Amino acid sequence: MACASEGVNADGNANGNANGSVSADGDANGNAMGNASVTIRAAERADRAQWLPLWQGYQAFYKVDLGEAVTALTWERLHDPAEPMHCAVAEETTGGGGGRLVGLVHYIFHRSCWLAGPSCYLQDLFAAPDMRGRGIGRALIEHVYARAAEAGSTRVWWLTHETNAQAMLLYDRIAEKSGFVQYRKAIVPMG
Repeated sequence: MACASEGVNADGNANGNANGSVSADGDANGNAMGNASVTIRAAERADRAQWLPLWQGYQAFYKVDLGEAVTALTWERLHDPAEPMHCAVAEETTGGGGGRLVGLVHYIFHRSCWLAGPSCYLQDLFAAPDMRGRGIGRALIEHVYARAAEAGSTRVWWLTHETNAQAMLLYDRIAEKSGFVQYRKAIVPMG
């Protein structure tokens, strides 16, 4: 399970809080957020009911349906301390406490033949459609950067679909394109 986040605001700067925050006044682009604030934190088991619609929204965006069995297994893995898989969420809160999850990020630590330390694969990133353009995606990515640094990683990497032009505007500002093209082949397990 991922640990609590060092503070990261919408600009990706540390703010010294125990959790990452996106300013209540708006994001780096000046989009107003009213009286709400957004905190980036590790997902908790109690978040499943709010995580699920975000996970399903992510799948719908990529036109896939992974089904309940894979979803249940993924959720369990995200909360198993023996697994290298982690989940952080963006939680919008107002003055009344309690909040609504408005974004998620899943990331996985793994070995590499090219590096001494672990690499970090940012596998899934999703912000609720009504919250896009407010710094949520950037804050979630910055959370992963901070967790990767804590784990001794020297690289965070991810893939996106070539048609995901809006997200690539952000990615081009906070990371570099590797120049590699992904190939894959579905394999039928033996036995």
